[in-house]
Amino acid sequence: MYLIVGLGNPGKEYEKTKHNTGYMAVDYIANQLNCDIKKDKFNGMYVKTKIEDEDVILLKPTTYMNLSGESIVQYLNYFDIPAENLIVIYDDKDIDFGTIKIKPNGSAGTHNGMKSIVQCIGTIEFPRIRIGINLKTDIEDLADYVLSNYTKEQLNELSNIYGEVYLAVIDILKGNIAIAMNKYN
Repeated sequence: MYLIVGLGNPGKEYEKTKHNTGYMAVDYIANQLNCDIKKDKFNGMYVKTKIEDEDVILLKPTTYMNLSGESIVQYLNYFDIPAENLIVIYDDKDIDFGTIKIKPNGSAGTHNGMKSIVQCIGTIEFPRIRIGINLKTDIEDLADYVLSNYTKEQLNELSNIYGEVYLAVIDILKGNIAIAMNKYN
């Protein structure tokens, strides 16, 4: 079983912000699988489903971003999922908008959600899919930038990006993270 997590912040006011890019990606995946992320457990909304005959849980932690790990570690423990079967999807300000980067493991960098996950689960050995949110504008206040809304045009463009994220997830589930990295990085 795999735990596929989209990072974001709960609440209507954050719905279309750059920091909710992970939430939107997981919602896209759920939509492709004709399921809804609506069960509530361990400070997260989730659904159990299958992707390519692999059992998966799609999760959106309902803690704020900087506490995401608190929810995730409970899912890993309760469903007995090893950390290497965790896939985290999140926004990255250092990657150009319209691109994704896949890594098999690595540090949390400056992302507070990832810092929380690494601290709570005690390892950096899990795959992640980072979605670029850098629009090549001056970012004076990072908090204001990541909490700002996407435009309608940007949201439309994200649909193509989420399609790539979904295909990358399938490659990772098949044990082909290197192939996913070659395709999308």
